Amino acid sequence: MSSLRVVFAGTPDFAAASLRALLHSHHEVVAVYTQPDRPAGRGRKLTPGPVKTLALEHSLDVYQPTTLKDAGAQATLAALNADVLVVVAYGLLLPRAVLEIPRLGCVNVHASLLPRWRGAAPLQRAIEARDAESGVAIMQMDAGLDTGAVLSEARAPITATTTGGELHDTLAALGASTLIDTLDALADGRAHATPQPDSGVTYAAKLSKAEAELDFTRPAAELAATVRAFNPWPVAWCTLGDARLRLFMASAEESQHTAQLPGTLLEPDSEGLRIACGQRGDEVLHVTRAQLPGGKALPVRELLNARPPRLIAGNRLGSSSEGTPQ
Repeated sequence: MSSLRVVFAGTPDFAAASLRALLHSHHEVVAVYTQPDRPAGRGRKLTPGPVKTLALEHSLDVYQPTTLKDAGAQATLAALNADVLVVVAYGLLLPRAVLEIPRLGCVNVHASLLPRWRGAAPLQRAIEARDAESGVAIMQMDAGLDTGAVLSEARAPITATTTGGELHDTLAALGASTLIDTLDALADGRAHATPQPDSGVTYAAKLSKAEAELDFTRPAAELAATVRAFNPWPVAWCTLGDARLRLFMASAEESQHTAQLPGTLLEPDSEGLRIACGQRGDEVLHVTRAQLPGGKALPVRELLNARPPRLIAGNRLGSSSEGTPQ
């Protein structure tokens, strides 16, 4: 089986899974490109990302340019004489000149079944949209935003309890194994790239903290999907008086209730909070994991055992509520 000279470009944990798989394959990783170190922690100390940390553990040469648009950075990359540049959640734009440097071009591990969910946050948007499945696509990169022809893909189900963190870990592992199979095919001349169809294109906008605030006038199914998609970041939340209640796991129920306003706390059950939502008077958001201000994320049954005075039936959650819960 033929071996490829690989330059790897990536930054976060998702990318580190693919680099780790490459390091255990018969392909040769000749260098790693990653984002510059970022301030982190209370001291705001410059801290390397997961890909750089892994690369240094394996004594790989690491490059951290702020751009790949200038001729000097491109000449440095060309001098590495790579067969292929593997890109996984790198975070820098690759100009057309860079795409043309490696002998076999640049391939990308993307966390969706293209052309659905091109863009920055594909796995979270898939959960939020209540897709039945997600997956990874290994794409031959071109100058567009995730528009390149697909070399291979692998699928993974999204269940009623899948969180953003769980799908991240599943797709990181799936992407790593699928990448190695794809590189093997490229090396042996067996790979075939299929252009993406024009229909079915959707865009996965970058996540923001601002969109994590829940609006209880929305349907329960939408809210539950948002809670799961935004776990572990940016974490869905609602106001609890003058503080915030953070929600980590929820499901939707249909149950007749007498609450007049969305966001009203109903009588809890043994496992979680029940919150009136939607517009019909029969939609309930059932929250089973949450975090009170100053506390840890816990199963709601444990929070209720402490009998927090604000989490009692009849009080209201959310910015649309009037007054402060008692």
